[in-house]
Amino acid sequence: MSATDVFVEHRNLLFTVAYEMLGSAADAEDVLQETWLRWVDVDHATVRDDRAYLVRITTRLSLNRMRGNARRRESYVGPWLPEPLLTTPDVAEDVELADSVSLAMLTVLETLGPTERAVFVLREVFDFGYDEIAAAVDKTPAAVRQIARRARDHVAERKPRSEATQAQYRRVLEQFMVASSTGDVQGLMDVLAPDVVLVSDGGGLRRAALRPILGADKVARFLSGAGGDTPFTLEIAYVNGAPGIHILVDGVVETVVSAVLEDGLITGLYAVRNPEKLARVDTVTPLAR
Repeated sequence: MSATDVFVEHRNLLFTVAYEMLGSAADAEDVLQETWLRWVDVDHATVRDDRAYLVRITTRLSLNRMRGNARRRESYVGPWLPEPLLTTPDVAEDVELADSVSLAMLTVLETLGPTERAVFVLREVFDFGYDEIAAAVDKTPAAVRQIARRARDHVAERKPRSEATQAQYRRVLEQFMVASSTGDVQGLMDVLAPDVVLVSDGGGLRRAALRPILGADKVARFLSGAGGDTPFTLEIAYVNGAPGIHILVDGVVETVVSAVLEDGLITGLYAVRNPEKLARVDTVTPLAR
């Protein structure tokens, strides 16, 4: 098999690895381009495991980019949310993959350091061995075990609990869309948990709340007035492995909303409005483990 064929075979996996580490499809694509350039210069006769070798390159490049991104995000206007992706229903059927790429999980992963995030993703999502991870992050296997344990505990404390089915998501989101489109505050209250949190990301380019909004009453009132006088439509779409909402103005997606459900109520809303993060929402992005 040629170097090109090997890369193409693993491309979706490599993109998913980079995306989960970076939270940005644009950055992940850049990392894949750099991975390819390095891969073609490798003496492939010396490579025993193509998949592991490619993931090692992708991981190291992602780590470098993560460290650079951390400095840039210090000056970001308002909350920073991951770049949403349009995914296929089969991603939702892979529960572990869908959970790992959800906007809620990616937001939690932002609270990890670069090495912790890389170790967590490679171990918990892609089930790489400690020796393989150690080679990718330049640590000893013993150190990787300790990092993995700390990262796992850190994520477990912050990860939203949600075991909703796709059917439950659709039912609740449909109620949410009807109430949102009509400005029905009580209708919104009926589907929002009392301690719901809304996080919106406009990046300083579109109107958005500069801080998370807490509580059903505040969230409902914010949403009921968010549309102003501009006509808009809402439609259900698969957002990062689960049913979510696209809000369209003049047929163009202006906002992508991802929700977290618990006991049939919405406990978390993530609204991405920054136009620089909406470039891929019209095209399905294939993901793989």
